[in-house]
Parts: sequence; C-alpha cells; structure tokens
Amino acid sequence: QVQLVESGGGLVQAGGSLRLSCAASGLTFSGYSLGWFRQAPGKEREFLAAITWSGGRVYGADSVKGRFTISRDNAKRAAYLQMNSLKPEDTAVYYCAATSTAFGLGYQSIYNYWGQGTQVTVSS
Repeated sequence: QVQLVESGGGLVQAGGSLRLSCAASGLTFSGYSLGWFRQAPGKEREFLAAITWSGGRVYGADSVKGRFTISRDNAKRAAYLQMNSLKPEDTAVYYCAATSTAFGLGYQSIYNYWGQGTQVTVSS
C-alpha cells in the first residue's frame, strides 16, 4: 500500500520560512518523480515544483520561483519543499505526489499517488 505523508505545515508570519516534508512508503522511491502542489480556498490545485529520481528539477508557478526549493533524499525516502519569504498568498493546502514518469511533471493527471496534504497559513 503506497502512502505519501506530508508534514511541516503550520502558521507562520509573512517573510518567514517553512520546510515541508513528504515521507513515502510502499513504493520503490528511487524510481519515482515527486511533485509538490498547492490548493488555496476557491482556487484550482497549482503545480509548484517536481524532482526526478536523479535530482532533475522543474518549477511551475512564477510566484514561487526563487523562493521555493525542492529536494529529495532517496535514502530517507523523503522529498522536501523549502519555502522562504512566505507571503499571505502562499496560504493553501500543500500536497506531494509521486509519478513513475519523468516527463510532463507539471500535469496533475500523470501522478499516480497523492498525499492528504498539509495546511500552510501565512499571516500578514
């Protein structure tokens, strides 16, 4: 049974930082690309970043480029999203997802597995 469990969310003031973690089990972790998405109230789920099994990175929303960094640790079966200079508009539920492909990582439909999400709230 595949499980992706996000952690590290919470309440932070604008300008602060958070590091989200995604712990994976039940899959050959090193064979999967991992992606991070978010969904704010009343908005569609948005692609943020993805990382392939070999460490290749792709970033999505222009609003997070230069502030968010994705990484992974295959030995720990975990992926991370370092978020700096947080803004109130970053408030959302953040999801990690896994896919067996290394292409089209910005498209939600290619992801095989999803976590339950972790809430991030940024106060002004």
